[in-house]
Amino acid sequence: MRGVESDVKARSAAPRIIVPDHRLVRPEFRLLSFNIQGGLATRGYRQYLTGAWRYLLPTREREVNLHRMAAFMRDYDFVAIQEADAGSLRTQRRNLVQWLAQAAEFPHHGFAVTRAMGPLAQICLGFLSRAPVLDYRETPLPGTIPGRGLLEVDVMAPGLGPVTVAVTQMALGGGSRARQLAFLASRLSGRQAVVIGDFNERHGGLQHNVELQRAGLRPLRHPPATYPSWRPRLSLDQVLVMPGLEIADARALPVRLSDHLPLEARLVLAP
Repeated sequence: MRGVESDVKARSAAPRIIVPDHRLVRPEFRLLSFNIQGGLATRGYRQYLTGAWRYLLPTREREVNLHRMAAFMRDYDFVAIQEADAGSLRTQRRNLVQWLAQAAEFPHHGFAVTRAMGPLAQICLGFLSRAPVLDYRETPLPGTIPGRGLLEVDVMAPGLGPVTVAVTQMALGGGSRARQLAFLASRLSGRQAVVIGDFNERHGGLQHNVELQRAGLRPLRHPPATYPSWRPRLSLDQVLVMPGLEIADARALPVRLSDHLPLEARLVLAP
């Protein structure tokens, strides 16, 4: 009896082995949105005027910034880029989206010129993706001044299935922006989609927008401030998701390589 009792005590003192329930682990798709301002950093409002020449001519600063951007972009599954350049005088005819894709070793990328200014600038939206890209298309957004667009990218996100990631940068004017949000809502209604980019809209304007609510597009509840990068106080960069998807976490990165901070978000399937 003593031997049996000792054996029972020994077994009860053994450490418990907990087998994780993989059904509770939700696959995530790591997103990054970044308005790169043509590859330039801005450190104060005054620099918009004193450094205006940098928007038209090549600079050493742009070269250094682009290498730094590529270094931290490597950590993500999908990067949404605003205010890139598809090749002009200021970039020495280099397409910044293509360059970042190569430097950060992304197998898939694409871009769409939204505002062509001849040899001076070819402003574009762009994306980098590690997930297979099924298709992508660019649609101009309505507005008083042309030059804003929506880049829809259909990807096969691991663990999430087919997802449309829409990259955008919206107008500065409130009237044009309202029309663009209504267009966005009608365009993506009923699809498994996430919209990420520079909305140029305060959080309340997205949260209480009737068209977005009707379509089911939900912004972050507590979006981080991303603008201006040197003293962030406005949440101009946002992520909106359709039903079936959810943002598990979002934060602004303290990387001051533009006038916006990059926005990081983890996309998961809704439970």
